[in-house]
Amino acid sequence: MKQLIFTIIAVLTIGQFVSAQSYIDALLTEIEQNNTSLSAIQKTVEAEKMGNKTGIQLQNPEVEFHYLWGDPSAIGNRTDISVQQSFDFPSAYAYRNQIADLKNEQAELEYKRQKMDIFLQTRMICAELTYQNALRTEYQKRQKNASRIAKSVETKLNAGEANILDHNKAKVTLLNTEAELRHIEIQRQTLLQQLATLNGGKTVDFENADFENVVITADFDQWMTQAAVNNPMLAWLKQDIEISDKNARLQTAQSLPKLNAGYMSEKVVGEHFQGVTVGISIPLFENKNTVKYARLRSEAAQQRVIDEKLRFYNEMKMQHDKAIALQENIAKFREQLTLQNDLELLKKALDKGAISLGEYLFELTVYYDSLEKLLEMQLELSITYSRLLIYS
Repeated sequence: MKQLIFTIIAVLTIGQFVSAQSYIDALLTEIEQNNTSLSAIQKTVEAEKMGNKTGIQLQNPEVEFHYLWGDPSAIGNRTDISVQQSFDFPSAYAYRNQIADLKNEQAELEYKRQKMDIFLQTRMICAELTYQNALRTEYQKRQKNASRIAKSVETKLNAGEANILDHNKAKVTLLNTEAELRHIEIQRQTLLQQLATLNGGKTVDFENADFENVVITADFDQWMTQAAVNNPMLAWLKQDIEISDKNARLQTAQSLPKLNAGYMSEKVVGEHFQGVTVGISIPLFENKNTVKYARLRSEAAQQRVIDEKLRFYNEMKMQHDKAIALQENIAKFREQLTLQNDLELLKKALDKGAISLGEYLFELTVYYDSLEKLLEMQLELSITYSRLLIYS
């Protein structure tokens, strides 16, 4: 029978977790569609991708027309027509296209990074809302109990079995509980408004009051390997290294002579000359130091990747260690809280006069403080887990 009860409880707990997690996943999908910031970023990405593909083709051809009047008029007029096209070294066009493709991938990665930031913000708000919902449920119970105690003490006061001090204590306890309930509701509405803002102004209902049953693997390095792959900032910096390398090669190609070819026609009275033109531009001064500059930028990009990897590893290691410690602390704290507190026995002791109202309120406060401490640790774990989950 006990095994059956435990099985039912486990199924209900898992069901609550799956339901809450599924709701958050659905909410993230909805926010991705409705979030105005993401919409603006997406439009910016599209513009940047088009801009990256602009100006990387052949230069515009040059067409010239000359009409010259002869003096004296007997010599007639002269007409010149020329068409010219300039060419960079062929490999330069290939490098420009490759750089444009890499920059377009970077633009997509920037969108992904911004989306992950908004998703993290959403998860953290949901964690805070879960905490406030749990507090609201708890304080509703406390209000009900405080109201019962206040009525009981008032009845005893009228019967001469209690004093005015106990009556005042009971009333103040009820007033404080009601005030805290109102404060919790203010906090909830603020958080719900923040969610609505993230959701493009559309109202979001969030009544979940149970924290996820988080189980974090102790194998950090294995998790970190996958997290590094999913980190858009690291991917962006790797692309930056490739862009810098391609740009160095592009500058080398642009330091080679440029060619131009075309057609030219010259007409004077009784004569007509026409043919092809070929020219070369020797880059002696214009591109000085551009190759060195590109190589230095490539080295700087490589150094930024090393720095970002180190900072990312240390930040995630800190969050992972914190999550593991919180997970263990919550398990121990919950066990002790279950073993040491029994509100029903405390209530019976008060009703039978075994303890005074002051003693009852003191023990109740100790229990309430412990319960709120547990909720605070669960909130902290949920926020920490959200920071880890974003790269999973």
